[in-house]
Amino acid sequence: MEERYEPIGIELAWQKAWADSNKFSVSEKSDKEKFYLLEMFPYPSGRIHMGHVRNYSIGDVVARFKRLQGYNVLHPMGWDAFGMPAENAAIQHGIHPAKWTVENIANMRLQLKRMGLSYDWDREFATCDVDYYKWEQLIFLKMFEKGLAYKKSSSVNWCPTCQTVLANEQVEDDACWRCGTVVEDKELDQWFFKITNYAQELLDEIDKMAGWPDSVLTMQRNWIGRSTGCEVAFPLENTLDKIKVFTTRQDTLYGATFMSLAPEHPKALELTTDDQREAVEAFIAKVRTQDKKNRTSEDFEKEGVFTGSYCINPLTRRKMPIYLANFVLMDYGTGAVMAVPTHDQRDFEFAKKYDLPLVVVIQPEDENIDPETMAEAWTGPGKMVNSDRFDGLDNEAAKEQIADYLAKEGIGEKTVNFRLRDWGVSRQRYWGTPIPIIYCDQCGVVPVPEKDLPVVLPTDVEFTGEGGSPLAKHKEFYTVSCPQCGEVARRETDTFDTFVESSWYFARYACPDFASGPIDRAAAEYWLPVDQYIGGVEHAVMHLLYARFFTKVMRDLGLMDVDEPFTNLLTQGMVCKETQSCPEHGWLYPEQVENGKCTQCGKPVTIGRTEKMSKSKMNVVDPDKLIATYGADTARLFSLFAAPPEKDLEWNDQSVEGCYRFLNRVWRAVYDNQDILKNAAAPETEGDAKALRRMTHRTIKKVTEDIDGRFHFNTAIAAVMELVNAIYGFEKKAEYPGAVKEALEAAVRLLAPFVPHVTEELWANLGHEEDLETAGWPEYDTAAMVEDEKLIVIQVNGKVRSKITVSASAGKDEVEKAALADETVQRFIGDGTVRKVIVVPGKLVNVVAS
Repeated sequence: MEERYEPIGIELAWQKAWADSNKFSVSEKSDKEKFYLLEMFPYPSGRIHMGHVRNYSIGDVVARFKRLQGYNVLHPMGWDAFGMPAENAAIQHGIHPAKWTVENIANMRLQLKRMGLSYDWDREFATCDVDYYKWEQLIFLKMFEKGLAYKKSSSVNWCPTCQTVLANEQVEDDACWRCGTVVEDKELDQWFFKITNYAQELLDEIDKMAGWPDSVLTMQRNWIGRSTGCEVAFPLENTLDKIKVFTTRQDTLYGATFMSLAPEHPKALELTTDDQREAVEAFIAKVRTQDKKNRTSEDFEKEGVFTGSYCINPLTRRKMPIYLANFVLMDYGTGAVMAVPTHDQRDFEFAKKYDLPLVVVIQPEDENIDPETMAEAWTGPGKMVNSDRFDGLDNEAAKEQIADYLAKEGIGEKTVNFRLRDWGVSRQRYWGTPIPIIYCDQCGVVPVPEKDLPVVLPTDVEFTGEGGSPLAKHKEFYTVSCPQCGEVARRETDTFDTFVESSWYFARYACPDFASGPIDRAAAEYWLPVDQYIGGVEHAVMHLLYARFFTKVMRDLGLMDVDEPFTNLLTQGMVCKETQSCPEHGWLYPEQVENGKCTQCGKPVTIGRTEKMSKSKMNVVDPDKLIATYGADTARLFSLFAAPPEKDLEWNDQSVEGCYRFLNRVWRAVYDNQDILKNAAAPETEGDAKALRRMTHRTIKKVTEDIDGRFHFNTAIAAVMELVNAIYGFEKKAEYPGAVKEALEAAVRLLAPFVPHVTEELWANLGHEEDLETAGWPEYDTAAMVEDEKLIVIQVNGKVRSKITVSASAGKDEVEKAALADETVQRFIGDGTVRKVIVVPGKLVNVVAS
């Protein structure tokens, strides 16, 4: 055994040994109980960051712990490889997205392997692999056949320069994030998945998902957004046509004085009179440049325009002007809102701005609201007024009665509405999965026959950044014969949203080489669902909801028999670091600062807020440099020890050094005691060995409980640190070598999931031929944890004067008697009289004397 701890050599040697023996490769052909551990797979950006180090270290602890417990652990890794960044790289650097992606994957794979992560690399795939996305195309065709995939016109964020649809996240200050062009709201034909068919099931099963964080479940409930109310038909003036409105506040229907339509509403221009057309068209054009999220925020200015048309309140017969309003969206309900300004704040602000009438229909118990003087809408409960036959009713009771009345009169009906909209999956870009659809002038929309799959993404394309997707200009790709009539037809040139690939990858990991379909049912039956999923809370809604939806679709398509994809979910916090900036050079990387000054100009550096590590603010730490300096085990240990997994981790250079020193300390504990350990046999159970053994087994119990399902890695590591300190402080090592060896071996085994390289090396140095996984997870001895004796502190008149040792089973009277018999205590009592003796069991005795 070397005297010095040399992490780099140790880690590279063990990583080679694991790779040579294919250590972490598993199959379903095992008599062990399965455990499927998965972290959200990364986008191949080319470099791992500290967020990756933390996320994957957390997952690796759980995977290794479960292996040590005897489970058959599936722990795969792959790449979420399609997406915009690759196209941006192609435009900016003249490198093909496929080449850029493959090179980045190769680099990141090496980095992840250098961390010593226990992945089954035999199951690795990238979502841009034809052997992956061809099965995604097949799933789409099955969904199309069952009506779960369809095409319709939809309002999208459109960049006229890039000629592509942008996600909301790609619109910054109303402009395209890439070219800065003002984004337009445009109607385009788009492909959708009918996720709304599963809205109720997705909502119902949330109550069964006990292994997910409450915060994530709440976000999903709110995103699905189930609300019960009525759909009410408002007749249009002088026509037989009607506008339908969904409302949860039918109790306020008598107070509706105008109607608000979304500017995107299909009837918006149809209802516009000639004298209002110019104003309406200008307003629609203005709203198209506004972010939809901002439009619905409370502090966004409420604006609208009168269409010139009217509808009729079906209960009051009031003639109601129809406005377009910027705060109404087509994404909820019918895109039309019955406006009740006295009982809805947005409607109130709008009515005040455009001088529209106010009618109070709910009065609070002890107040009489006057519409002429009210300063804000009354949204609380109360009694119905100005509501005909429903006057005097409590408004909540009136809701039900008015709903029944609307149904009886044929005016409306009770209904359920969901905030959840169907999932738009079309993207006008190249680097994605081609949508397997053909358009024929004779036959219409024609699905690509299954025998013709995959529709392969061509590689001979040019990138200019202008003119839209290269696929739309690639004649050899889009020109095709119709599979039904044989005439010349056109292939779909849109590709899938990358969320599609990440919605089912976890299932393909169960059978990555299966060549007869997307999923091998036998493998899926063994491995699925994922037992523990780990990833960022930023994916709480979109990715996780889509994965749940896809699971149900694949179940209903007969591909597998699972209702939910992930049994347990852990959302880890971010890695944060203070920012540093120079008045001349702006943001600085940590290595550009020395002794508080900029290394480029020597000027004092300003320390900013602690924020999420990001390249834009340069407050990043390069994991490669960290590993090169301290080793992967130190990088892992710091990321696990500095904060609980679900909390943000604040970077601290001193804590990194501290973790490195601790591993050196463990190494020295084994090295310094080599001679003693040679003579060790079974752990001794008498004398001073009892205390060390008690701490050893209590530590095993605590670490086991802290890791298993609780993920309290920081307190588990702290407990091992205390055990190591106790080993150093044990003065009778030579007298009790068995107890010392038991404690050292326990410390090494307990640290194994956290720092696998150094612990394997130490385990071998402790004389073991088998590896740590073969040894398994240590078990604690309940009997060894029992205290035979307790140390009792004795106070005289509130001041500590002595300490005594008594039997752990000693009763109150026995402890009191022993305390009063102590010579030091007697000396402090002297000639005084004992007035009172207070015994705190197991801790202290306070003698009150005068």
